[in-house]
Amino acid sequence: MKDFISRNLTELYGRIAGACKQYDRDADDITVVAVTKTHPAATIMTAIAGGLHNIGESRLQDAEPKLLEVGHIARFHMVGHLQSNKAKKAVELFDVIQSVDSLKLATEINHHAEAIDRTIECYVQVNCSGESQKSGVAPEECLKLLKQINELPAISLTGLMTIGPLTEDTDEIRQAFRRCNELFKQGRDLIGSDFDTLSMGMSDDFELAIAEGSTMIRVGTLLFGERQPQ
Repeated sequence: MKDFISRNLTELYGRIAGACKQYDRDADDITVVAVTKTHPAATIMTAIAGGLHNIGESRLQDAEPKLLEVGHIARFHMVGHLQSNKAKKAVELFDVIQSVDSLKLATEINHHAEAIDRTIECYVQVNCSGESQKSGVAPEECLKLLKQINELPAISLTGLMTIGPLTEDTDEIRQAFRRCNELFKQGRDLIGSDFDTLSMGMSDDFELAIAEGSTMIRVGTLLFGERQPQ
């Protein structure tokens, strides 16, 4: 598994460098979050040993035993949909919650973060594809939500996250990413320089996301192979 991940990581960095050259971006500006969902704790350890310091998980019930087993040896990102009633555990386990999509959820996160005297980093998830099966605030409601969450004292609001549309139409994918980047720039004007992360792009579309301004990509399959059955 170590050699497998190492080869895949070398290929990934090569593709990031190629995309950055093509679209006039700096590869040093792109952070890779290694998404280890459905893979065991050993995969997290191997990824970290390979130099990956940001680990993403999407299901709280799957992530908890793994993260408790490996300990706080990386920066852990919650990248999947989070229900308000699971906010307490998410605040305890994760460094970043990328999938905040409502004031209700943000308020719960803030409440539980205050209770343990911590400030937690959050991104607002935007549904820029308009697909009903995807979570995220509607683009036209994004700036309003940013303003509301920015008032919560135990949340550090530092970026946006989106998931590209499920299509092979590259123009449609880029359009969705472009819209999120436009909102990101408006959000930075509202929040300030600490609002500095645009998380978009996954294994199938990260090069298109880089073309449209992504600063963080979330990659699982390209690094670890197909997901294991749950």
